[in-house]
Amino acid sequence: MTNDQAHILLIDDEKNYLLVLELLLLDAGYAVTALSDPEAALAFLDESEVDVIITDMKMPRLSGKDVLAHIKRDYPHIPVLIMTAFGSIEGAVDVMKMGAFDYITKPFANDELLLSVQNASELAKVHRRYRLLHESLEERYGLHQIIGKSKGIRNVLALVDKAAPTKSNVLISGESGTGKELVARAIHFASPRKSGPFISVNCMALNPGVLESELFGHEKGSFTGAVAMRRGRFELASGGTLFLDEIGELSHDMQIKLLRVLQERRFERVGGSEEIEVDIRVVTATNKDLQQEVEKGNFREDLYYRLNVVHMQLPPLRERREDIPLLLAHFMEKIAEEGHLPRKSIVPEALDYLSGYEWPGNIRQLENVVERCMVMVSGESITVADLPPEVKDDEAQLKNALDMLPVELNLADTLDKLEAALIRRALARADFVQVKAADLLGISKSLLQYKLRKYSITGH
Repeated sequence: MTNDQAHILLIDDEKNYLLVLELLLLDAGYAVTALSDPEAALAFLDESEVDVIITDMKMPRLSGKDVLAHIKRDYPHIPVLIMTAFGSIEGAVDVMKMGAFDYITKPFANDELLLSVQNASELAKVHRRYRLLHESLEERYGLHQIIGKSKGIRNVLALVDKAAPTKSNVLISGESGTGKELVARAIHFASPRKSGPFISVNCMALNPGVLESELFGHEKGSFTGAVAMRRGRFELASGGTLFLDEIGELSHDMQIKLLRVLQERRFERVGGSEEIEVDIRVVTATNKDLQQEVEKGNFREDLYYRLNVVHMQLPPLRERREDIPLLLAHFMEKIAEEGHLPRKSIVPEALDYLSGYEWPGNIRQLENVVERCMVMVSGESITVADLPPEVKDDEAQLKNALDMLPVELNLADTLDKLEAALIRRALARADFVQVKAADLLGISKSLLQYKLRKYSITGH
């Protein structure tokens, strides 16, 4: 059987009909398995990939309805065609309500049967592609794709593991580039909703008028340019997960409308009057401190508590430096595979610089640097000379560290934060060997250990 050749399972206790059907479908280019025993056919399904099932209605021990009920329960993606010599409108309506793809009366016209089989096999092909795509997405965005062994990432994974099976709304906080959408997708694919849609919306990318239509949809003629009815993201996400990124950028009007949907699980399209009910889980993300935004009056307190049932704080990359070698290896392998590029290694000195850098753009910036090196470096190894200037230049690194400090910090706090950043970088460059880190900093090991305690830095 070729990849594009649909596999048809025939079930009929009348062996003459079975033979005629088998020859007809073989001549049409299908792969065919013909069985006269429905119980054997169901056992065959447990071990074989089948695209379409054609079954007779009246058979001993198991009827066509029994077979259909079994298929719909255990193999709901397989289209089932029912055949019978005792056709009636009532019988047709009955099996169609049970989920049969089509109902064919014996004796049948060959063209009629082949057209129905063709339509069923096309539907099966769509289902197969969807399953493969979904499995690919689940593989790509599953929990194992959150790379790291640091305490901060272990805490995040533990929260995902606890929250995913529930219906609770989740708020993910963290700087830009820390992987908030990746965590949101991991929550979805680890949840009972994983077979449903994952719909993502960036609230900052759209102005409030466009965002309202994007979220809730609109009716035809509701505004200039609304030439047809359009379903919104809430409607499209029903049965699955809606991810709202940059939630802190919502206008006050949109905050009120979002709160109503979260409370009532229903809404109206723009320009519409009919209420639409949805079954969704909402996961949101922000790089702002929403608690501070509430205190400033920029974000509704009631909406904040609706969204913040489970809170996950993603650590910036500079606070999980022990994960950088793992992330490097992951990105180098991924970029080589996707770009059909030769594999490369990275020399220890270059790894030291990458581990000690402050990474203001976090994981997104790290992936960008790795891709640049994988594309531009012609040799087999990435060296210090191949790194971008901002990574290998000590003055540029210091400027990056200063730029990341809030302007309102007083001098003592600023110096403490700079000292803590230098200690973290030295530890990373020394592979977390404290004696080596102390030598890099020009201080004693006992002083380093004092400062590790002072700044609550994990010295391993």
